[in-house]
Amino acid sequence: MSNESNGFPPVFRIDVSADAAASANQPQYDVNVVVISLLRQLVAGQAKQTQVLEELLQQQNAAQRQRMMELGQWKQANPELARCCRTAAETLSRVQTQFLRNLTDEVLENEECLLDGEFMLNEFVDRYGPRLAHLNGVLQVLSQLSSIPATANS
Repeated sequence: MSNESNGFPPVFRIDVSADAAASANQPQYDVNVVVISLLRQLVAGQAKQTQVLEELLQQQNAAQRQRMMELGQWKQANPELARCCRTAAETLSRVQTQFLRNLTDEVLENEECLLDGEFMLNEFVDRYGPRLAHLNGVLQVLSQLSSIPATANS
């Protein structure tokens, strides 16, 4: 019954056998050799992780470049619509600011009710949550469609 891996015993060993002679006959391992071997295995594992992370980064960069290229082509094909998206995004940004002002005012006015009652908190989240999420989504899309394309190729 051996728990040894890679030919090295565990660093800590407790011998509970009755036969002292059997335990004395077991081979002795140099701790330095074991530690060096384990460190080499760690370095090899880290090298593999680094390689995988580099490949993942390359794939993400390629996908991002592809999206930016397609967005740039869309903007060139639809310059007037891109300008309209910019105007709409600026307007919605002001709407979002006012919405957030109203939301924060309500939180400050109803602090105790929100802290004490789960019903009031649920009502608040139901009232403001979906609107805020949808408004943020629409604003993000309009902002991406209206952003000024980079002049230099990255």
